[in-house]
Amino acid sequence: MLDHGIHAMQAPLSIIIPTLNAAPALPATAAALMEGVEAGLVRHLVLSDGGSTDWTARIAQELGALWEPGPKGRGGQLARGAARTGAPWLLFLHADTHLGPGWARAVLTHMNTDPDKAAYFRLAFRSDARPARVVAGWANWRARALGLPYGDQGLLVPRALYDSAGGYPDQPLMEDVEMATALKGRLVALPVAARTSAARYEAEGWFTRSGHNLATLCRYRLGASPARLARRYYGD
Repeated sequence: MLDHGIHAMQAPLSIIIPTLNAAPALPATAAALMEGVEAGLVRHLVLSDGGSTDWTARIAQELGALWEPGPKGRGGQLARGAARTGAPWLLFLHADTHLGPGWARAVLTHMNTDPDKAAYFRLAFRSDARPARVVAGWANWRARALGLPYGDQGLLVPRALYDSAGGYPDQPLMEDVEMATALKGRLVALPVAARTSAARYEAEGWFTRSGHNLATLCRYRLGASPARLARRYYGD
């Protein structure tokens, strides 16, 4: 995916993806990133792995990605991925999220017009079901009105702002809530969709899953530990 020569070295953006047995999802996610590579935007793709036992490492090699192995836990994985690269801009992305066409231009525009702010994408699901639009609409309202985008909306952030906000905390869940809280007032929306997997919602029911997510957020705000919430969320 990347040529690690002079051109890649001068590019401003590193993309960090936390992975755990993500081999089935990565090829399509990486394909959507190619417009950024072609635009000379992407310096590195960093796969910060939490102990995959599938073909994730081999796919990372085929993509020319930087491989950063370590303990499982999304917050810690994101933090390690950020530490692996010195790029002045970071884009944190989930392994099953596909950025929509035009994302590279939107990112470049943001870098030029709001260089001191972070940004997120508009959420959409890879589903034609009507509940998918309802759930995505709620998520986009939450991000806009409450300043609380989740990780599946991606996070574009200048390195200096990321560092001053303290970086991602080493916790297995709600790391995105902590980061959004730290960036409150310095987050803007990008006019491009991040289309994420609908598998969990389709398996559990759109509104059942949404209700669980809201309850998890409320329990977290009331002081529940991220480790305990993660066990319930992931069913471990």
